[in-house]
Amino acid sequence: MNLEPQRQTDVGLQKVLDEHKISLRSRFEHVTEGTEGTGSRTLLNRIFTELYITEGQSEEVNTQHEVMQLETTSKKKTVQDTPIKCCDIFKALPDQQGSIRVVLTNGVAGVGKTFSVQKFTLDWAEGLENQDVNLLIVLSFRELNLIRDQQHSLLTLLHVFHPTLEKVRAEELAVCKPLFIFDGLDESRLSLDFSSRTLISDITLRSSVNSLLTNLIQGNLLPSALVWITSRPAAANQIPPTCVARVTEVRGFTDDQKDEYFRKRSRTEDLSSRVISHIKTSRSLHIMCQVPVFCWISATVLEHMLTTEQRGELPKTLTDLYSHFLLVQTKRKKNKYDEGHETSPRELMEADGDFLLKLGRLAFEHLQKGDIMFYQEDLERCGLSVTEASVYSGVCTEIFRRESVIFQKSVYCFVHLSVQEFLAAVYMFHGFTNRKKKVLQDFFRKKVDDGGYTPLDVFLKAAMEKSLQSENGHLDLFVRFLHGLCLESNHRLLGGLLGQTQNSPEIIQRVIKNLKKMNTENISPDRSINIFHCLTEMNDQSVHQEIQEFMKSKNREQELSEIHCSALAYMLQMSEEVLDELDLSKYRTSYQGKQRLIPAVRNCRKARLRGCSLTEINCSSLVSALKSNPSHLRDLNLSGNELEDSGVKLLCSGLESPHCRLETLGLRGCSLTEISCSSLVSALKSNSSHLRDLNLSWNQLQDSGVKLLCSGLESPHCRLETLWLKDCSLTEISCSSLASALKSNSSHLRKLDLSKNKLQDSGVKLLCSGLESPHCRLETLW
Repeated sequence: MNLEPQRQTDVGLQKVLDEHKISLRSRFEHVTEGTEGTGSRTLLNRIFTELYITEGQSEEVNTQHEVMQLETTSKKKTVQDTPIKCCDIFKALPDQQGSIRVVLTNGVAGVGKTFSVQKFTLDWAEGLENQDVNLLIVLSFRELNLIRDQQHSLLTLLHVFHPTLEKVRAEELAVCKPLFIFDGLDESRLSLDFSSRTLISDITLRSSVNSLLTNLIQGNLLPSALVWITSRPAAANQIPPTCVARVTEVRGFTDDQKDEYFRKRSRTEDLSSRVISHIKTSRSLHIMCQVPVFCWISATVLEHMLTTEQRGELPKTLTDLYSHFLLVQTKRKKNKYDEGHETSPRELMEADGDFLLKLGRLAFEHLQKGDIMFYQEDLERCGLSVTEASVYSGVCTEIFRRESVIFQKSVYCFVHLSVQEFLAAVYMFHGFTNRKKKVLQDFFRKKVDDGGYTPLDVFLKAAMEKSLQSENGHLDLFVRFLHGLCLESNHRLLGGLLGQTQNSPEIIQRVIKNLKKMNTENISPDRSINIFHCLTEMNDQSVHQEIQEFMKSKNREQELSEIHCSALAYMLQMSEEVLDELDLSKYRTSYQGKQRLIPAVRNCRKARLRGCSLTEINCSSLVSALKSNPSHLRDLNLSGNELEDSGVKLLCSGLESPHCRLETLGLRGCSLTEISCSSLVSALKSNSSHLRDLNLSWNQLQDSGVKLLCSGLESPHCRLETLWLKDCSLTEISCSSLASALKSNSSHLRKLDLSKNKLQDSGVKLLCSGLESPHCRLETLW
């Protein structure tokens, strides 16, 4: 057999692959943090700081703004995690068997997912890591969106996005080991349909981009290919768990990594130490600095203030920081393009006010729609030109622009979602002060009086109420910025950009009073905490100080307002020390106040929440506590609350979490029916169940409910030892089901309460047949 043609093919293919590596190295060896212009690109390896990536992911219910998710992860004990280096994302851990084909990596906006992709790719292109992979293809969903309506084969898709691979033939691709990286699933505008029966196994067959991706991820197309997908948490569920071999989470920077980052990018050791020292004085800034992009924003502002003659206190709130950030970027733009003399903040903002407000409109309109990226036509709709946007490269960055017929569109986004939220708040505040009727109507979705003047406190109260109605909290940071912008200090900083308003001390006090009295009935307790954060943005520390004094005092007789309870819940859940017991009956406050304390359950071992008028809406915080990693909760008493079946169903989703360690659950008198038993059975059968004691007394479960429950007791995964069924409207029929469960060799039941039920003699006789079983372990029967 003549092997010479094969050798020539291999040599030819290797040449193409070498050229591809050179192309990737050229593309990824330089990065821009927020982009300060093409002349300031930085070597990735010079500034790259290893990120904290863990096996698995947080399971908390996604009903909070990502800033709140950061606060939750900031206190997780890294000792209980399994850290993974970026380069080892496809390498099995010592105790894992089998190969890893598809990896899904989650992380909040700006936490470093794309940087990780860039570092992974650069290391491969430079021959340093993962050389068992023959071919690496990086595709962002931002790019794929541009061709979502076109037909392609997998082969032509490669050719389009990576022209260096145009000479790679189908048979060559089929025998090599490729790795496809799909970055930014949360930005996808494709309709990924994994239920479709369109099967594609031929890499030359043309189809929709949606079909190509789903078949590649499922392994129908190029089954030898590795796949890595990155996403923000809210969008990750688009990929079915059955398709994913490993889930990881990018947590951003640990405290040590934050320090390392600031030292790498600062000009002097003294400057980096001063930046680090200041960030540690502000809890909110320190938490946000888990996100690399936020570290860049903080460093940009603080280094500028510490190295210029600019006077004034360093920013401690998010609104202060972002106001300074906008000012710094405006100054840099003026120095770079206008070569003008030093001007005051007011003059700077007046000169560029028109452009910044257009940018604010873009931010505001897309924030309302939940979009974080936009195209040239979106800019033009807001009166912006591409040239203007590129001038403000530190605020609005052109993500890519390639010389190809399909890339006639450029994709834009803000350097971080929080920058978009800040500019949206600036635009909204300007619309209020200048009585822009359409802006206010677009936000509040109701008619605004033409001639009437709305006071600042009324406007902010309405904005706060609207943000609380949002299910996923997407307006939480926006409304925090709105409150921060009403301070005189930020008006001075942003010059005339916000317009003239009557922000007298009396009006500011009315705003603060409204926050403290805000009604949060039918609002998740987690969402209510944002009211406390708004007070912080307004530099009102009174509630914080009062709760600190309350926590230091052993006297618990002080009556707490609802805002006090939100502040206390926040402080307790953020405490490094796990609380032994949270008993709401020991706090003097209203029912709504007690409900606002519920988020503290995340950081306690035992929670007594009896008779607090809790409903289904309060269960989201409890589910989050059960799903959190690590979950501290071992004993939860919810007796005497109107949870109903819907609340228990939600609660059981937490009980089935692999992180849940709950052993005792009290649901006495919670208006439950047999429907709740169906949910509980699923939890009892879960192989992660740790439940030992379950109290269901004083509920209308009836025989049908107990029959369902007994199927759970017979599960080999069920560990229940004590079951309370007092006054549950049971008859002898239930005894038959219970006898069967007692006879099961899987049952661990030791104590059973059946008092206050109409079992009759016939029922007890049936029960005794179970007690006589050699498998029965029952010790106490009421």
